[in-house]
Amino acid sequence: MLRLEPRPMPSRGWTYASPLLALALTVLIGVALFALLGKDPLRGLQVFFWEPVKSAYALGELLVKATPLLLIALGLAVCFRSNVWNIGAEGQYILGAISAGGVALLATPETGRWIVPALLLAGVLGGMAWAALTALLRERFHANEILVSLMLVYVASLLLSYLVFGPWKDPQGYNFPQTRMFERVTQIPRLWPGTRVHVGLLLALVGAAGLWVFLFRTRAGFAQQVGGLAPAAARYAGFSSRRALWLALLLSGGLAGLAGALEVAGPIGQLTPYVPAGYGFAAIIVAFVGRLHPLGMVLSAVLMSMFYIGGELAQSRLGLPKSITGVFQGLLLFTLLACDTLIVYRVRWGRGGARKAGG
Repeated sequence: MLRLEPRPMPSRGWTYASPLLALALTVLIGVALFALLGKDPLRGLQVFFWEPVKSAYALGELLVKATPLLLIALGLAVCFRSNVWNIGAEGQYILGAISAGGVALLATPETGRWIVPALLLAGVLGGMAWAALTALLRERFHANEILVSLMLVYVASLLLSYLVFGPWKDPQGYNFPQTRMFERVTQIPRLWPGTRVHVGLLLALVGAAGLWVFLFRTRAGFAQQVGGLAPAAARYAGFSSRRALWLALLLSGGLAGLAGALEVAGPIGQLTPYVPAGYGFAAIIVAFVGRLHPLGMVLSAVLMSMFYIGGELAQSRLGLPKSITGVFQGLLLFTLLACDTLIVYRVRWGRGGARKAGG
């Protein structure tokens, strides 16, 4: 029989092999799922893993979706490494979009290009302000940040709905719940003609490099992680656990807000009730699949964006429901959690315990 035997030390090899095994298992389960739904499994795999990369335009769309996922995941990695469980990045993303949208709506055809950095800054500040509510309630009232940040997601979503159904609704929008299209001057600069890839991709990659330096090459990054994981040890060493809490949440909220600003001033171009795309929740999977490491999160953000695009293509080309995207995301998360068992346990064949003498 199979049994799990504790390892004397966590396995470094399985730390990096576990996500690869989880991806392989996700693909195998996906093949079985396609077969059960009466679809060609090879065609299903092609839609998810080949169609998103087969052309320059497809690669561009892949990078467009990977950009907000990576930005949000970078901030969440700081939180999780600091033992701060920010589950509400989706709400911070929405507030960033609202704040940036409010600035964009002030623009006129005569407005200068200065409006672009202004609306990006507004998005960052909006996300930080929303995350600050969680930090304040945890610090002052010892509220659980998981519940607080999660509940604030729904408050943010309702605030967005109020604005697009009410005061910010486009009077010439045929009664659709949306703002007017933002002026062209507010559009985020694009990197490559013929694609929607914008400078947000560069900001995300610079952010990944900056996070690597901060976490692994600075005393402040070391203090940040110690302050969250071992508050008593941090106080003994002169580090502030309070600072770790606020820095983690403000940085996470700011990056999520920046992602929201880039989306509404980039691919979307207006505020609608559909701005929440689940990026804030998917980025949690991106962070853990990437092992909370900047390089790993770059790769996992690309993988997760393939699931988004593959899910959209599966609806139109295979007739599958929209929920197929969430199914693949959930499969990847659960298989990763299962495979992570191998980091601290070995799988052994044999009896669970020794046979009693004379038995």
